[in-house]
Amino acid sequence: MMERLKSLLPARFRKKKTVIPVVRLEGAIMTGGSKFKPALNLASVAPMLEKAFSKKDAPAVAIAINSPGGSPVQSRLIFERIRALADEKKKTVLVFVEDVAASGGYMIALAGDEIHADPTSIVGSIGVVSGGFGFPEMLKKIGVERRVYTAGENKVILDPFQPEKESDIEYLKSLQVEIHQVFIDMVKSRRGARLADDPTLFSGLFWTGIKGFELGLVDGLGHMRQIVRERYGKEAKLELVTGSRDFFGRRTPGVSGLSAERIAAAAATGLAETVEERALWSRFGL
Repeated sequence: MMERLKSLLPARFRKKKTVIPVVRLEGAIMTGGSKFKPALNLASVAPMLEKAFSKKDAPAVAIAINSPGGSPVQSRLIFERIRALADEKKKTVLVFVEDVAASGGYMIALAGDEIHADPTSIVGSIGVVSGGFGFPEMLKKIGVERRVYTAGENKVILDPFQPEKESDIEYLKSLQVEIHQVFIDMVKSRRGARLADDPTLFSGLFWTGIKGFELGLVDGLGHMRQIVRERYGKEAKLELVTGSRDFFGRRTPGVSGLSAERIAAAAATGLAETVEERALWSRFGL
């Protein structure tokens, strides 16, 4: 009865409920994507982030992360955008880890002023990995001669159709070390004194939310609804922020217009991306 009476009051006399916008960041982090298989990258999430941080009365923005990682560049770009918007709009960022926030997924999680995880979540994997396949003998077996012409002695470095060279491996590892150090510096800068003194912290290992809490990688163990209500009251409301709908009614960005060629190209690209994404998830038993 009281609720019905309150609804009859002019808006200015009603007590406003705290509304916390929620942005979900889910999937492998990579460039590209299509209508058939959207990718997690800055281009795909920027509109939702802008919309969430533009909610004037919201004291915070909640970000749910479920990602095994992927592109370090896109991970860092998303991290930077979240922090820029948080500083500009003066809002607290609450990150909630679902199944996994590992590697690039954890890099994005670092944008949170607080990181919360489920006890069974997977967090960490603070390292850099590169992978591929080599086919130096395959061409011989099928009777194909490969011809490559370059200007620059290192233009075909790490060519999968040539025998692996020690110098190529050393060069790739030097790049990985540089990227790894950027990641380490980000973790130290954002987590600071909360980090435990553990020699495995930056080894690429990953842990459950429980161990992640002990290591200082997360601030607490709990769920979004629980934490938000504890922080902003039992009447606090979560509001999911979504993107605009596409041709198929899915809330995802993508190129406009469809054709047989575009559908075929998207299907082929999607297959390759699916294999890559499956490999990323499988590292964490998911």
